[in-house]
Amino acid sequence: MAEQRTEDDSSTKEVGEVEKEKQQKNMDRELLSCLLQPTSIGVDPDYIGMRRLLLHRKAEAAVLRRKDWKCNGKGYVAFRNYIRRPRNWESSRIPSLQSTPGSSGRWILPPSSISALHEVDSWSSIKDLQSQRRSSFSSNASDNSQLHTRRTEFAYSFVGMHCIFDQCKVAVTVLKFGHMSSDLLAYGAADGSLTVCNVSEPSSTVKHLLGHSKDFTDFDFSSNNQYIASSSMDKTVRVWEISRGICIRVIYGVSSQLCIRFHPVNNNFLSVGNANKEITVFNFSTGRIVTKLVLDSEVTSMDHDHTGQILFCGDGNGYVYSVSMNSHTGALSRAHRQWCSSRRKSPVCTVQYRSFSLLARGPVLLTCTQDGNLSFFSIALEVQGYLTLRCSLKLSPRMHSIRASFCPLLSLEKGEYIVAGSEDSNVYFYDLTRPKHTCVNKLQGHQFPVIGVSWNHGENLLASSDLYGTVIVWKRSKIS
Repeated sequence: MAEQRTEDDSSTKEVGEVEKEKQQKNMDRELLSCLLQPTSIGVDPDYIGMRRLLLHRKAEAAVLRRKDWKCNGKGYVAFRNYIRRPRNWESSRIPSLQSTPGSSGRWILPPSSISALHEVDSWSSIKDLQSQRRSSFSSNASDNSQLHTRRTEFAYSFVGMHCIFDQCKVAVTVLKFGHMSSDLLAYGAADGSLTVCNVSEPSSTVKHLLGHSKDFTDFDFSSNNQYIASSSMDKTVRVWEISRGICIRVIYGVSSQLCIRFHPVNNNFLSVGNANKEITVFNFSTGRIVTKLVLDSEVTSMDHDHTGQILFCGDGNGYVYSVSMNSHTGALSRAHRQWCSSRRKSPVCTVQYRSFSLLARGPVLLTCTQDGNLSFFSIALEVQGYLTLRCSLKLSPRMHSIRASFCPLLSLEKGEYIVAGSEDSNVYFYDLTRPKHTCVNKLQGHQFPVIGVSWNHGENLLASSDLYGTVIVWKRSKIS
């Protein structure tokens, strides 16, 4: 018996020694690669030893990170996107489901946190993800679906039409309320005119600004609502002083000016996108060009984040760009590009930023393309505005550039609500968190396709414009 025990002990010791030798050999390969590096003359040996030890640990960490990636072999770009993903990527993922918004369209399933950065290997894996998300979502949504429906219906009930402006006889292409204003409304038309109104009772037209010779494409209020900067198909940018009703500056370009924004922090900068694939930053005071950046297609829409350090731009091919901007010098640099259209070469009609969303637990971006694709992105500001698609709603394709908008205050209670015009002359409200029946309400009153929508600051008034010049301001019911 004693001889058998000694033999067993010796065998176990031999097995343990062999495993230790294997581990030492595996570890020594990477460690020797660091230790055998040639030393530099005049360098502290302690520094060299510490550096080699850190390099060895870095190699181990990289191996573990590649194992955690689970998609190795897709190429350098895919792995780079993975390691630059925002923090808490897995935990912040929000499931979204296939559903139908009334009779308007259908949901497109967004990719998961991993497949958003890499290609999915097979269609079977997508089906598995869909089945998992359906089962997880139905258990959560069944508990309080009736309560959610009642709150939504009450939140989106409207008293009726607050006022109507029908002086314009051509299409009202864009309309906006003033910054932090509940009463100041302006709208631009296809004949180049800009009308400023006061919607407080009784409603009235404040100024009628004439200067552009072709279609109005976009405008923006300054932070103090004293000035309006406008762009037009006549290749000019004009700055208006509202109180005096005059144009104080005209900036001439070489192509049609399609979108325009004041810088949210430095109001001396004016960003303009044109049909020549350029983003141009002008000095508001002098009218001189500060800097330019060329994209891949015509710049059709844009919006700043709240810090003014990132400019989001949509182009004529259906891409959205995250552009870094220096608030002091105005310098621009491309950071990221995201596809947001279901068809090739479908212009992005709407790019709208919002600083916080309950659905994404952070800043978000809304895009709308002319082929009817509504996309909802979460934004990683710490990674130069990296966009992650959370959900995408497919509506029917449009012939006109129809705009959409967030419903920020109504989305704070629950859900994620979007309002958009339609070519069937209605205004539609969508809840992006609903698995079915995404359309929660519609407003009927226009006789022609609805192009533009805009909320006032208190979100008790909604303005909408149509193809034949009618602007309707709707009044929402008070929520106690």
